[in-house]
Amino acid sequence: MEGSTESLVAARDFLSSGIEQSRALGLELDRTGQRLGEMILRLPSLESELGPIPRRMCATLSIEDRVDSGIRPANAVLQVFNAVRELEASLSLTPASDLPTYLSILRNLEQALKFLGNSCQLAIQWLQGVAEFLEENGMASERLVSNVNKSLIILQELEGTEERARRNGGVMHDAFRKMEAELERLLKENSIPFGLNSSDEDYEKTFPKPVIQHLQAIIERLSANRRLEKCVSVYVDVRSTNARECLEPLELDYLNEPFEDVQNIEAQIRKWSEDLKFAVKALFQHEYGLCNKIFEQQGTKISLRCFAEIASRSGIFTFLQFGMRVTDSKKSPNKLLNLLDIFLILDDLRVDFTRLFGGEACEKIQAMTRHLVKRVVEGSWEIFWELTYQVELQRQSPPPSDGSVPRLVSFVTEYCNRLLSDVYRPTLLQIMVIHQSWKQEKYQEGLFTNQIYNVVKEIGLNLDTWAKAYHDQSLSCLFMMNNHRHFSDLRGTKLGDMMGDSWVRAHQQFRDYYAALYVKESWEKISAPLRENSARVSFHDARKKLVSFNKALEETYKKQSDWSVTDVKLREKVRASVMEAVLPAYQDYLQIYRTMLDGYACWRDEIKYSVQELEKMIGSLFETKMRKLETGTRYHAIDDLPNVLTNNQFSLTLTAA
Repeated sequence: MEGSTESLVAARDFLSSGIEQSRALGLELDRTGQRLGEMILRLPSLESELGPIPRRMCATLSIEDRVDSGIRPANAVLQVFNAVRELEASLSLTPASDLPTYLSILRNLEQALKFLGNSCQLAIQWLQGVAEFLEENGMASERLVSNVNKSLIILQELEGTEERARRNGGVMHDAFRKMEAELERLLKENSIPFGLNSSDEDYEKTFPKPVIQHLQAIIERLSANRRLEKCVSVYVDVRSTNARECLEPLELDYLNEPFEDVQNIEAQIRKWSEDLKFAVKALFQHEYGLCNKIFEQQGTKISLRCFAEIASRSGIFTFLQFGMRVTDSKKSPNKLLNLLDIFLILDDLRVDFTRLFGGEACEKIQAMTRHLVKRVVEGSWEIFWELTYQVELQRQSPPPSDGSVPRLVSFVTEYCNRLLSDVYRPTLLQIMVIHQSWKQEKYQEGLFTNQIYNVVKEIGLNLDTWAKAYHDQSLSCLFMMNNHRHFSDLRGTKLGDMMGDSWVRAHQQFRDYYAALYVKESWEKISAPLRENSARVSFHDARKKLVSFNKALEETYKKQSDWSVTDVKLREKVRASVMEAVLPAYQDYLQIYRTMLDGYACWRDEIKYSVQELEKMIGSLFETKMRKLETGTRYHAIDDLPNVLTNNQFSLTLTAA
């Protein structure tokens, strides 16, 4: 460009020989921003020198005037070019040293380059007119015409100064690269990962107002020069990295790990809920607000596109995919609770999701969220609606060998209590309303409670079937006693309240009825022979009765020691009833028997148990089983039953024992 300038100056000197030089552009430009601004303000005044003169006026001008009229615009171009060169030299400083001044210089240079291009066009038109005039009238030497043409070539080259400045390696291109580097520096310098306990004030401190203003100014300048996409790219890269660093302390590897068991899934879902809540309400909320501030001048379309990309890169899809994996897990009663937990947090964040991800740029996030909600709703409905069928399928299973409450019964009643809890009931009702609306059906009041009633009804039918499966009538009675006690203990629970007080009282009555029937079918039968009139019985018959009683007592005690009565109060009550049925009759019989022992001292050993010993024996009834239970081999909470129901469709194992 230096050679072109020298040539143009030589051409100007030749053409303007003997003619008064055009007026200088102004005082010499200072290197300060104020002086550069003054220079730019003066540049438009040159347009008056370059303004078009009607062609008809040229005819009245002398040759000298016509040459002078062409030289004056060319002279003005050189002055503009000198201003451009001085502005270019001022860009040698870095944006970080004085960003406002740098931006001002860059803006002035853009204007000067544009003005230079326009000035060249007008000067070329004037010189072309002069060249044509000289050639047409034969009034100039060949050398003069040649120099005018050379000047035209130089002006045409200067006309492309702006284009060259914007090319790779050009002064404008380099300035833009510096601005992009400064944008990245400011973003990185102020992008500080924050933690779970950070406040809104902490978030605001990361990007003070002056920093935001600098970022906005840089983006505005680059955007005006068609480099907005680069700004978006730099911004998204830096903020995505920072967002991922914010999430690192949460240790999110579990989001991609396989589910090992039910407890593992439930623990992961609890953590997932907490982590997703932090990501949405804190991290993504902050990024959303920051995008809107930084790209305020570029409009919401750009800011939302940046935010959507940041959310995508920092893990929103991984969070949603975790929920999808839960919906794909094996169908089970506990899966219903897991799905309800997922729906609960999604519903809690629904307003936030709508506000943050409601824009067109977040369509993929919206689509995946809708799909997840659909899977959760449909999966929950399907499992809940199949509960009665699953309970019915277990009817052919054998009852517990110890007469205890089947795992199915304890599991389902506890399960129903959880579904009726203040946490899950409104959630499940909401899901049912949504599911019915998708089917274009109105939710029928009582649909939820009717299904719970049906589940309890199926349990009752199972108990009737299992009670009949026992060959020992006394064990069947003990089994029914235990189960009616289990249902009567539901008083004050959600399920008990739903079933009603009369339902609970009925089970209390049945509990007492079967307790009495159990004593009658076993212990009263053993002691019945002792109650018969023994006054007229021979000693040998009396001895035979005692031997038979001892044998029946030992067999019954041994057999029933493995039976189970887990409720402490009921166990003590049953023992008291057994003592009442046996001890008085045994004590009376021993008195009669001892009176017969005179003369039969050898048979005194037939009395194996004193009344106190028999009382102690009965007092330890069911202890063998209880000791086993206390070792932890029998207790099963709902959270410990990952496979309570099983069939081909459900993959559950609800064994009765």
